[in-house]
Amino acid sequence: MIFELCRVCGVSGSEEPALALAKKLLEPFAKVTTDSNGNLYAELGNPSAEKTILLDAHIDRIGFIVTDINSGGFVKVDKCGGIDVRVLQDARLTTADGRAEGTVCCLPPHLSNGSEDKAEPVSKLWVDFGMTADEVKQYIKPGDVLSFVSKPRMLLGSRMTSPSLDNRCSVAALIKTAELLKDKNVGYNVVILLSSQEETFGSGAVTGAYKVNADEAIAVDVSFASQPDVTGQYSGIELDGGPMIGISPVLNKKMTDKLISICDSDGRKYQLEPLSGRTGTNADHIAISRGGVKTALVSIPQRYMHTAVEVISLDDVEATAALLADYIIRGGAFND
Repeated sequence: MIFELCRVCGVSGSEEPALALAKKLLEPFAKVTTDSNGNLYAELGNPSAEKTILLDAHIDRIGFIVTDINSGGFVKVDKCGGIDVRVLQDARLTTADGRAEGTVCCLPPHLSNGSEDKAEPVSKLWVDFGMTADEVKQYIKPGDVLSFVSKPRMLLGSRMTSPSLDNRCSVAALIKTAELLKDKNVGYNVVILLSSQEETFGSGAVTGAYKVNADEAIAVDVSFASQPDVTGQYSGIELDGGPMIGISPVLNKKMTDKLISICDSDGRKYQLEPLSGRTGTNADHIAISRGGVKTALVSIPQRYMHTAVEVISLDDVEATAALLADYIIRGGAFND
């Protein structure tokens, strides 16, 4: 399922391919609707219940927007989301429909002035599709979006690599949560929100949370796992170490404590992510929706964020889904 989700485009503001796939994957477990802002809502549990729990994961991915096509057929782009410019030299990009693939241009070191070890800003990048201007314009026009060529691959054990694992692995976790809740006696209305445009403005979570008007919400995203040269708190976050439970002033302490207590009582693996203020996720938007929503944050550990080779453990995705499902089955934090 994650491989399927990572293969489709769905750059911020152009989420339609990803929404169509997610709708198909969720329909066996929930009533699915969409809105004009590119959000998807999957409703399950008890729709007539007094209380509503919202589960959010943004479905958009980082990418590029075409700004110009020059007379030589080279395509100028700007970033759409937080692209890591250090990995763009020679990157392979594709159109949303997959009909054309190109390579980000780079200057051979033989022709450079010795500064080839420095990352070029996006403003200097062009993409070569190997076609003339007239040919390129049959496939691409200004305003179109491009994304990294998506080729998900398994690594050793339960680990995999792909572009757009941020945040398609969280989308997969919520679809798995819906599957785990199917036919369970859930005393609350449960709404899964696959929100748009998190990588740009967060407008999907803002409008989606306002529409749902939940009593509790859990945002699900990715966060940083350890790798060489990482120091500080993230040096201790491991792949296969279980979901990361956020602790922050913007997050609800009772909900956080309930998530931790479920893990402790069941002997589940989990990791803590203390944050001094804003979380940098949709939790920040949801928590201040309307008159305020009690909000928690659960994140999946990931390496190499915002590149074409993001890495996660499938075991952490499974563990995240199981934790969310049990949190809901056990009544959330409503009675704590």
